[in-house]
Amino acid sequence: MRSVDLLDTPDGPVVEMIDQTLLPAELVMLRCRTPVEVTDAIGRLAVRGAPALGVAGAMGVALAAWHATAGMTAEIDALRDARPPAVNLARGVDRAAGALAGGYPAVRDAALALRDEEEAASRAMATRGADVVGELLGDAPARVLTHCNKGLLATTGDGIALAVVREIHRRQRLASVVASETRPLLQGARLTGWELERLGVPYRIAVDGAGPFLLARGEANVVLLGADRVCANGDVVNKVGTYAHALGAHRAGVPFLVVAPESTVDRDTASGDRVSIEDRGAAEVLGFAGVRVAPEAAGAINPAFDVTPADLVTALVTDRCVVRYDRGELP
Repeated sequence: MRSVDLLDTPDGPVVEMIDQTLLPAELVMLRCRTPVEVTDAIGRLAVRGAPALGVAGAMGVALAAWHATAGMTAEIDALRDARPPAVNLARGVDRAAGALAGGYPAVRDAALALRDEEEAASRAMATRGADVVGELLGDAPARVLTHCNKGLLATTGDGIALAVVREIHRRQRLASVVASETRPLLQGARLTGWELERLGVPYRIAVDGAGPFLLARGEANVVLLGADRVCANGDVVNKVGTYAHALGAHRAGVPFLVVAPESTVDRDTASGDRVSIEDRGAAEVLGFAGVRVAPEAAGAINPAFDVTPADLVTALVTDRCVVRYDRGELP
């Protein structure tokens, strides 16, 4: 199962994706026939996760190339800007747009090549990440704390951080997983829980704020999560709540591992303070499932991401290498 794919149909190409907003209650495949529909799907988080966003963006450009409307340039710009912190999205869009001179067939091939590369990257990260966890933990079974969702839903392969969890489980070295719920949209509870259940992995859901305390009392001996951008100095931009887990892991002496494909490493951005952090507005914080839970006069601040400083990260695992921050290495 792919989280996002490009299909040729008798009525023209469609971008098919799992509508992640409906999980775990329903598994529904959303079909987008225009780049505007792909942009909307990205904005409302029907598709999310850095590699999946890059692929979806590239496939959205393929739809733009097929329709070739007068507004194609604006449609492609809107795709690129749909989620600013996710460097993969802009890169995927720009890569596919670079093939526009060859028309739809060339853009389609560029998008499908990116899809296949992300699948291969997922397999490489799983093996390399499981090896690093083994080195850090020795004979101790892994008790993993993770945050947000970095599984098959976040890429076109088996996942990122959850691909590592899957490989540790395959090696019979996994004791348990604690998945933080990931407020306000509960990607950890809804999506990571759904994936772990499908894998047959023992897991529990915890509220986000419990993470540092759970690390302090030994509920987890390694933190595994992903990134939406890794800056040149090693700072990690990921789902809000990551920074708190990093602080908790540092205090508890627990390894904090970031798993992300090379496509997420942004050497053109010097540090995390140069990244524009998306604020998703008040509604997600002040209400739940369409019901307001805060007083009518309440305001909200809702950053979708945060920045974890490099000195709190033990290692970065990519599909090409392992970067040991704890040994002074940089991406």
